[in-house]
Amino acid sequence: MALTGRAALLAALGSLPVGLWEPGWMGILAVNTPLAIACACDFVLAAPVRRLRLTRSGDTSVRLGETADVTLTVSNPSRRPLRADLRDAWPPSSWPSGSEVAASRHHLTVPAGERRRITTRLRPTRRGDRQADRVTIRSYGPLRLFTRQGIHIVPWTVRVLPPFTSRKHLPSKLARLRELDGRTSVLQRGEGTEFDSLREYVPGDDTRSIDWRATARQSTVAVRTWRPERDRHILLVLDTGRTSAGRVGDAPRLDASMDSALLLAALASRAGDRVDLLAYDRRVRALVQGRTAGDVLPSLVNAMANLEPELIETDARGLTATALRTAPRRSLIVLLTTLDAAPVEEGLLPVLPRLTQRHTVLVASVADPHIARMATSRGDAESVYDAAAAAQAQSERHRTAEQLRRHGVTVVDATPDELAPTLADTYLSLKTAGRL
Repeated sequence: MALTGRAALLAALGSLPVGLWEPGWMGILAVNTPLAIACACDFVLAAPVRRLRLTRSGDTSVRLGETADVTLTVSNPSRRPLRADLRDAWPPSSWPSGSEVAASRHHLTVPAGERRRITTRLRPTRRGDRQADRVTIRSYGPLRLFTRQGIHIVPWTVRVLPPFTSRKHLPSKLARLRELDGRTSVLQRGEGTEFDSLREYVPGDDTRSIDWRATARQSTVAVRTWRPERDRHILLVLDTGRTSAGRVGDAPRLDASMDSALLLAALASRAGDRVDLLAYDRRVRALVQGRTAGDVLPSLVNAMANLEPELIETDARGLTATALRTAPRRSLIVLLTTLDAAPVEEGLLPVLPRLTQRHTVLVASVADPHIARMATSRGDAESVYDAAAAAQAQSERHRTAEQLRRHGVTVVDATPDELAPTLADTYLSLKTAGRL
């Protein structure tokens, strides 16, 4: 309980005539006694806070950058109406900076024996679980001179999912997939293809595709067509070590890697392939296996929601061993990691042959667009030095990528905006070439 600003203002205004006309104890009592009586009556008439019943409902998940509405129902079982200010506290990252006060504070009036609903609108700025903190209620009397105050704990969790900004590229990639998978068959059989259909021979077709048995049963020459095999296995490996914590623009590299993994997973599941996820640094941070095509994307999004970069060096040997256990038969392993020279040369290259001898390996890395801008800067001495440093950094990345390619690894190195569509195009190219 506490005095309000209105009571303090009345006491201050009452002290003015006391100081002018009747200074002393009698004047103070003459002013403060009625005020104290009014405050006591106001306190008695204020609705009790502890007897209130609070429940929550609303959204339990939201994509990063979108809004979630959580409804708080306040029931007043007392015989006095509730006039209150309410603060619904959540972690600071539940709103953009500066908007917390307006979003979390509410004024409500609940008549005796009734209930009211208020909605707190969250707009989280970080991934992960956001758990509701305490609900603080300040109940006023009819004169608003004295208040009752109390706290209620009303649990609720909103999971903030990755934004999946690359979803906009999915329709164009699916259109290309439809051309590849069944709509446009190929005449040449290669590794990773399966029989599709027979059609009539036309001049220009490869004579090696002629099906002589089918030709003998009909009056025209028949040729076989082939399409890429389905039910291939793809393992997405997210490196969550220290290099994934480096910020590119406004977000860590890990966020761009996750966005690219989601687009590839959505595309591959539509293509009939099975997709698993492994997040690793020195231990398994997330593992998703054996999901159906319709369930794989929600499972990946939920698994990625609480992933954060760990400021430790990734154990490349442990990552390789875990990937081999997770993918027991031939698969496409997509490793989303860095192309920095030291982690690759000292960590990945020594253990890479264990992966490449059993699997097709694709390494995808997030490039910093600021480096590319620095490489083109000119005009003064400082810009020239910046350009030289950027050129050296790019040269090191190209050299590291070339080392990986010599081991039979496909390398994708692109900026955050381009990584997801480039990775999807590379997957489709591998599928077209029959390398899955």
